[in-house]
Amino acid sequence: MSSIGLTQKRCTGCGCVIHPAEHAVHFPCPGCGDNEIWRCESCRKMAHPYTCVKCATKGP
Repeated sequence: MSSIGLTQKRCTGCGCVIHPAEHAVHFPCPGCGDNEIWRCESCRKMAHPYTCVKCATKGP
């Protein structure tokens, strides 16, 4: 099976793999706008913090 063009998205907060059927969200970093922040359903519900890997902006 080929994996060309397939990349797994990971939650910025906890690092888990985000599955297509999951109610996850993604948005540009509010600090730099260059990095995409991914939030899994669990981290969203628990307000688990995340940190941007480019600019170190932190959020709930």
